[in-house]
Amino acid sequence: MSRILIVMSAADTWERTDGTTYPTGYWAEELAAPFETFVAAGHAVEFASPGGVRQPLDRHSADPAVAGPDCGHHVRVAEAALREFGAPLRLADVDPDRYDAVVLPGGHGPLVDLHEDPDLGALLARADADGRIVAAVCHGPAGLLSATGPDGHWLFAGRRMAAFTDEEEQLFGTAEGAPWLLATRLRERGAAHESGPAYQAFTVVDGNLVTGQNPASSAPMAEQVVVGMRARG
Repeated sequence: MSRILIVMSAADTWERTDGTTYPTGYWAEELAAPFETFVAAGHAVEFASPGGVRQPLDRHSADPAVAGPDCGHHVRVAEAALREFGAPLRLADVDPDRYDAVVLPGGHGPLVDLHEDPDLGALLARADADGRIVAAVCHGPAGLLSATGPDGHWLFAGRRMAAFTDEEEQLFGTAEGAPWLLATRLRERGAAHESGPAYQAFTVVDGNLVTGQNPASSAPMAEQVVVGMRARG
């Protein structure tokens, strides 16, 4: 049985440029859809976060007006998975050799902590060097920014990837006051950022790197992870 590590943010607030804070947490669909896909394919799933903190649910992801009619199912699946697993593993204690894939869901939290977390950076660098699957969806690709070499070079520079777009951030109402915008930052660091229509499923596969643009991309991203793991044997 292959083992997949889902790395979550520990952040529950996102500080804005005007000094206010925006409540955040994990986005239910981005955790639930991959979890269901991985378990259905016969993979074991574990969870980790900085400090082993269990991040709260982003309440927007439980609102049908925002997250769609299936959000109640996603919330139930995500909450049950986290409750059954118990406290997340401390990211600093994770043994990278235990996992065949590392997956980063979104919510705005990765913009707060994962983008500069050295433990995540080391984990991703090891996984990528070994050719293991590295995957991220929506704001999860912010976590990829943590993977830098000794000279400060970003290890994912030049790679093709999708992520929550600046347009989607504007449509969601969180672009104004954001300290930085994810898609712009990825391009600035050297990513070959690609995008599809706003809020429509869009995924990019570049070797062992699998990324999705938004919540609707969560299940398609996870399916590509399963395909990639099957190909690796």
